[in-house]
Amino acid sequence: MLALIQTIIMALDIYWWLIIASAVFSWLYAFNVVNPRNQFVGSVGNFLFRVTEPALRPIRNLLPDLGGIDISPIILLLALFFIRQFILTTIAPALL
Repeated sequence: MLALIQTIIMALDIYWWLIIASAVFSWLYAFNVVNPRNQFVGSVGNFLFRVTEPALRPIRNLLPDLGGIDISPIILLLALFFIRQFILTTIAPALL
């Protein structure tokens, strides 16, 4: 059971970094730092969008319009942190 918990924690950690990478990439794309016409850059951006958008879209639908500011990645990161800490402090000790 410990192996399952460690695998879930690792998956949450990987998704955490994918969300951060997606946010940074969107900033770089918005400020024309990266060239979106480059095939590699486009494929990386497309991958990050497809991986993070299903989790971010419901959060964006619940949030009010804040103009050009998107805080949905922050809310998702907080939710992932809560889930991770809940697993580590509540579920894991109960199973050991």
